[in-house]
Amino acid sequence: MKPLIGITGNFGDKGCELAKGYYQSVLAAGGSPVVIPPYMDEQALLALLDSLDAIVLSGGGDLNPLLVGEEPIPQLHSVNPERDMPEMQLIRMAANKQVPMLGICRGIQMLAACLGGSIYQDLGVQYTDAPLIKHSQDLPREQASHTVFIEHDSLLEKIFEKSDVTKKGEGKMALAVNSFHHQAVKSAGCRFRVSARSLDGVIEAIESAEYKSILGVQWHPECPILSGDKSMIPIFEWLVEEAKNYAQARLIHSRILTLDSHCDTPMKFGTSQERLVTIPRMKDGGLDATIMVAYLPQQERNDDAHKVAIKKAEDILSQIKEMLSENHDEAELALTPDHLYHLKAKGKRAIMLGVENGYAIGRDIAQLQRLREAGVVYMTLCHNGNNDICDSCRNTENEHNHNGVSEFGAQVIREMNRLGMMVDLSHASEKSFYDAINLSKVPIVCSHSSCKHLCDHPRNLNDEQMRALAKSGGVMQITFYEGFLRKQGIANIQDALSHIRHAVNVMGIDHVGIGTDFDGDGGVMGLAHAGELINLTRMLLREGYSEDDLRKLWGANFLRVMHQAQTYAMDNAEFST
Repeated sequence: MKPLIGITGNFGDKGCELAKGYYQSVLAAGGSPVVIPPYMDEQALLALLDSLDAIVLSGGGDLNPLLVGEEPIPQLHSVNPERDMPEMQLIRMAANKQVPMLGICRGIQMLAACLGGSIYQDLGVQYTDAPLIKHSQDLPREQASHTVFIEHDSLLEKIFEKSDVTKKGEGKMALAVNSFHHQAVKSAGCRFRVSARSLDGVIEAIESAEYKSILGVQWHPECPILSGDKSMIPIFEWLVEEAKNYAQARLIHSRILTLDSHCDTPMKFGTSQERLVTIPRMKDGGLDATIMVAYLPQQERNDDAHKVAIKKAEDILSQIKEMLSENHDEAELALTPDHLYHLKAKGKRAIMLGVENGYAIGRDIAQLQRLREAGVVYMTLCHNGNNDICDSCRNTENEHNHNGVSEFGAQVIREMNRLGMMVDLSHASEKSFYDAINLSKVPIVCSHSSCKHLCDHPRNLNDEQMRALAKSGGVMQITFYEGFLRKQGIANIQDALSHIRHAVNVMGIDHVGIGTDFDGDGGVMGLAHAGELINLTRMLLREGYSEDDLRKLWGANFLRVMHQAQTYAMDNAEFST
């Protein structure tokens, strides 16, 4: 089916209206256009966005500067209050849901104003960087009036790289465009990069700096089609292709179960810090389930400290359940893989419980059964520092070293097997890792780890460990912690993709998954929170991963191991939730 492209309507004397070129350009590019009238009903907008595959923000009157914290200058033209607030709301909601967007003229200015940039109310009096060319032309709208110069390695350059309408100028790709505006983008802000400028330096195009499907152009690419000129159709073809990719990703997310195996959201309970995992964000990103952990930093190893740790773990697990009780209409606690699928069918989000750091049980192995009865599905044996169970990958010389898993740790692994609790080896030393694989009667997991081959960090797994984990039937969950994805520079979604790709190449598609570590310093550009996870699926689709591959990566592999752990316990008639 052709993707559904919403086009924001203008507002004039006759009410909502739309210039012919917009819908004709969408049709010529292979999309199905619909008009979006301006309205503020949030629930109606949410329903609309759930049906749209992309949005075109059309041109029109000036934005009321009061809405962006500025007083109007005398040169401001007529504003359009019927459009301003509804479009600002639409843009922000669409951005949250990762809906592809193309902003045209007023549309590029609205993108900048809503998503961290700024605009000039009037170029003639506010732009002082260089003498201005004429930006508001008297020519027919389908005729080009000046040239824009496209930045190298930009999205816009890729869009027009196979077109015969560009030429070289100023050492860059040059494109002749029409121009009908007196306002323009002043600053693109941190969420956008500048894609093109005119000869005087005025910003003519911006694109997402976060690897998202957002593009804004200052000219009117919808006009040439009115005279049969298809030179600007590549812009609309880009949007239609992004819409198809977005629609496919959403469809797949509706059919598979998506699970994030590790988040630290409880660390932010009771604080004013922004939470990267919330129910609305899970919905926006197409995330069905997450495992929230009770994280215990490694502290002193004595009886008093262990009592404090045990109490803290219990309190955190209780806080998670209290949060679920407050949101019972939208989310529930899940204990088994079957329970997750049941909740998805009901349209609810699912939360599972984990414990990060076996320090949570101190030296009392009986605590494991209490945790399992509370609903804990896995425990990470250690964190950044040795405990009584095993050595950490971040141990120090003055800490007692077990040379891997201790005798007590071997008892812990056996008891976890008996109880149907998964053994998690993220944070463990290499010797502890191999000891645990050999000791466990069922496969183990690494709930949030990445590839040492791509980022040499003690927390990451080397290729030999990855092969051993796959051979034993275990699963490695790629994490989005910046320092585990790259050693230098700012990590982004492409780095996360590289780690997934490498893990699949080494281990096979049946042994890799996703454990974001959101709210525990996980999150990178393009994958900054749960609401952006659909972006990863979109990129994996572009890489050629099938729906079955995505089903495995998004949770089926991890849940296979969970099922094995729980089945082993039940088959041995030792424990049942």
